[in-house]
Amino acid sequence: MQKTNSVRSSEIRALRRMKDREIDTTDIPPALDWSKAVVGKFYRPIKKPLTIRLDADVLAWLKGQGRGYQTRINALLRSAMLTANSNPSTRSRR
Repeated sequence: MQKTNSVRSSEIRALRRMKDREIDTTDIPPALDWSKAVVGKFYRPIKKPLTIRLDADVLAWLKGQGRGYQTRINALLRSAMLTANSNPSTRSRR
């Protein structure tokens, strides 16, 4: 086990000393088909803690749908934000 780690460490040191153009990448297949790529798949917006006051019936409705009512609130607000941003008549009100 120790020999493997020392061999791997020496290979890594040798690669670090090499310039990018010196590294042989011919065995890496080209990625030509990006049709199934998803933009922003791993992007998660930063969450901010917030206290809001909701009508009791609205909160009961959200909680009545099961766990994740705060996530649903966020999704509803995001949908409203995207709709407002795509609608030219609402942009002039800002």
